[in-house]
Formats: sequence, structure tokens, C-alpha cells
Amino acid sequence: MDNHRIVSRDEWLSARKQHLLKEKELTRLRDDLCRERRELPWVKIEKEYVFDGPNGKESLSDLFAGRSQLIVQHFMFAPDWEAGCKICSFGADHVDGAVIHLAHRDVTFVTVSRAPLAKIEAFKRRMGWRFKWVSSFGSDFNYDFHVSFTKEEIEKNQVYFNYDFRPFLSEELAGTSVFFKDQAGDVFHTYSCYARGGENQLGTYNYLDLAPKGRDEDGLSFTMSWVRHHDSYGNESKQPGDLFEVK
Repeated sequence: MDNHRIVSRDEWLSARKQHLLKEKELTRLRDDLCRERRELPWVKIEKEYVFDGPNGKESLSDLFAGRSQLIVQHFMFAPDWEAGCKICSFGADHVDGAVIHLAHRDVTFVTVSRAPLAKIEAFKRRMGWRFKWVSSFGSDFNYDFHVSFTKEEIEKNQVYFNYDFRPFLSEELAGTSVFFKDQAGDVFHTYSCYARGGENQLGTYNYLDLAPKGRDEDGLSFTMSWVRHHDSYGNESKQPGDLFEVK
């Protein structure tokens, strides 16, 4: 940083305009990619999934809350953990402000974890979050969407995650899944992303990418090893999610 090139305003403007051309190209490519994502085929959900929520038992269809589109955040929180994953928590810190806006575009946002509801609600109170969070404990939901893994998979050291088989890293991993419900009440799985596929949802990273030092993660044990629960910065103790990076 100390050796960064210093130029006149005119030279800066010329360089900035050249970079703007690349930014516009990326914007057009992103628009094309998003359109292609929306055109992907869908899979009808045939299995009944039941969740424990603040209002009692709810089906996947119930989670839509009267809207036609549902985004599910797969949050790493195993039944025997005392707190949710710090990296998932980093993502969750970006949610509350968006929920009301999503609702006005016919989208419901719900977070799902395998931890029992009582643990979820206690951790949610600690973090001060307001978004809806339900438990899939006792359901196949996490396993069917490849963010939790059976004992047999773990023993084989081969789990299916991010559309490929890979060595076991953790009994829980993160992701995002999207669903649509038609007027007949049928539910369809339209999209899922994992690992860096969910990075666009992290507003903090978008801001850091604007800053002169960027994400400043070179030399860390893995890229997100600096992240803490927002009430734990300065506390360097190990937490769920500390030990690995998934690409």
C-alpha cells in the first residue's frame, strides 16, 4: 500500500474510465447469468418435510407464508452445538434489513438448521435477529439438500457437497435453496448454491471489495478465519466453522 502509484486527477480519471468498461462488462455478464439461472429446469418436491417453528409444526409449503417464492438459508447449527456457525452468522447479519423488501417482491426468506428449536431461539435472541428460523431436526431436509451428512457418509469420508463428492469436512455445511409454489399448491425446487456460490449475499464483502485493502485475507489460515459472531470480536477462541474453507 505504501508504494501505491500516485497520479494527477486527469490520469486517475483515465484509469477509472478504463476500469468502468470492465465493470459494465461484468454487470452485463451477471445479468445474463441471472437470466440463465431463472431459466433452469425445476424439480417437483414430492416428499413431505415438517419443521419446528415458533408457531408449531410447519410444512415446507407453509413456510411460503402466502407468497409464491421461498429462499431457504441452510445455516450450520448441529443438534449438539451450543452456538451457530460464526460464518453462517456473518451471513445472517445481512438478512433482517432485506426481509421486508423481499416480502414486497413476493419472496419469503426462512433460515433452517438441524439444531432443536429451543437452541435456535436462544442463539437468535443472543444475536438480536428477527428473521424466521425453523428447525429441521428429525427431518430429511438437510440431508436431501446436501448440507448435513449421515454417519455412513462420514465413515466413508466421501460426502456430496456443491455438486461433487469430496472428503468429509464437517457434519454441517452451508448453502441456499430456492423454491416456487404454484397456484395448485405444488412446490418446486428451482435452485441451490453452496460454498462461494452464496458470496453475493454477503454485503460486507461487497463493501470490502470497494476498499483500498480489499478483503485483506492473504496470509490467513483460510479466507474467512477473521470472522466472529458479532458479539465476539476480540475473543479468539475456536468456534464452529473455524477449521475449514470450502471452495
